[in-house]
Amino acid sequence: MSAGTPQRHTNRMVLVQFLYMMEMNPPLVLADEIRNFFENLDNPREYYEFAEELLAGILAELEAIDAKIHQLATNWEFDRIAKTDLAILRLGIFEMLYREDIPPVVVIDEAVELSREFSSDQSNAFINGILDNVMQDVDRDHREKLA
Repeated sequence: MSAGTPQRHTNRMVLVQFLYMMEMNPPLVLADEIRNFFENLDNPREYYEFAEELLAGILAELEAIDAKIHQLATNWEFDRIAKTDLAILRLGIFEMLYREDIPPVVVIDEAVELSREFSSDQSNAFINGILDNVMQDVDRDHREKLA
């Protein structure tokens, strides 16, 4: 991560990495894994407060988020979705549905950027398509934050 990367983007990047890691190797004690992960990053743990806040929300709403992915990923078996794409989708859907302080278009832009950094070329369109469908169901301005 370069020094010029905005803090929120850096937080999203490490969050995608944690979600991927959690999916590939489910931790025995989640709280310990979260603490160890965030304490061993480049910046002090306080720097990643946004990522930890998002993670707590994602974990609380994981069942609903995954149900939304199941609903919208037509022609895709859930288990066959690339784990990096799944991590990005979970983050994007959480932000779009549960964080009114982040405009939906910003969520999509961030998710597509994350897919460029972590996924394949085909992932951009897949992630963009799923999140665009989620955005159509969001009953608020797509470009303005509410909170």
